[in-house]
Amino acid sequence: MQFDDTGKMSFDHIYTEPDPRAYFRTLRGFDYCIPQLAKPFFRTLIEEYRSALGVAVPQVVDIGSSYGINAALLRCDASMTELYERYADPVPETTDELLALDRDLVASRSGTQARFLGLDVAEPALAYATKAGFLDEGLFADLESNELTADQRAQLGDTDLVISTGCLGYVGVPTISRVVAAIARRPWMAHFVLRMFPFDPIADALAEFGYRTVRVERLFRQRRFVSAEEQEQVLDNLADVGVDPSGAETDGWFYAQLHVCLPATGPGPAVFDLASNTVVGSPGQRIGESPTSEVEGEK
Repeated sequence: MQFDDTGKMSFDHIYTEPDPRAYFRTLRGFDYCIPQLAKPFFRTLIEEYRSALGVAVPQVVDIGSSYGINAALLRCDASMTELYERYADPVPETTDELLALDRDLVASRSGTQARFLGLDVAEPALAYATKAGFLDEGLFADLESNELTADQRAQLGDTDLVISTGCLGYVGVPTISRVVAAIARRPWMAHFVLRMFPFDPIADALAEFGYRTVRVERLFRQRRFVSAEEQEQVLDNLADVGVDPSGAETDGWFYAQLHVCLPATGPGPAVFDLASNTVVGSPGQRIGESPTSEVEGEK
């Protein structure tokens, strides 16, 4: 097994394929489910932004978008179970045949109304997601190391919301700061971040841009550990950053937390109860109050 610098199993190879079959076939074996858990939070945040700011079709930037998974779940009102069955089970032999099926899926579904822009360093994944119609546009850039070009700044300029599910920790302050600086107004943000990656440096950087950050006190399963070795390395990393893994990572899963970053001034979402660290959906429905979460059919 090959591990990256964070102690996690390296899955770099699944992002360089011309289509997402290897991605889903690989991650299905480890019950990867964080996009499904994030979906209701992202959907609610987009709806609240539309209501508060009067933007009919908000632009959403997904940092680390890979094959457009978050966009596919939202735009097509799909589930991870559906996507696993779609790509991991027998499918057409060619990428072109799969693209045709995915374009039909996008055309036949009505989900969250938004314009999705994916930001990633995996060019093949971005290309597929854009051709399939999950993403409206892809931005291929390494913003940890490079400044945005003028064209890339223009792509980001009208962004309303920024989301991520798992890439923060691999990218950090440079990427987030460059994205925010390129946007004409302060976007709302929601980031699901593994607990072994402290969010404080990003929160501090965003505070300089006039943001307040709230961590939702709920744990979200990301995926199972691939081995005892991976778990041991992650437990060591958690100890190094002062996070108690008892009852969570000790049980064999990666866990993430949601960080909501909002401009300190201007309209804010009614659904986010900043005092109680919960996220509220429709009246009487709370979608962020339980201490842990599972996805039916993913275990």
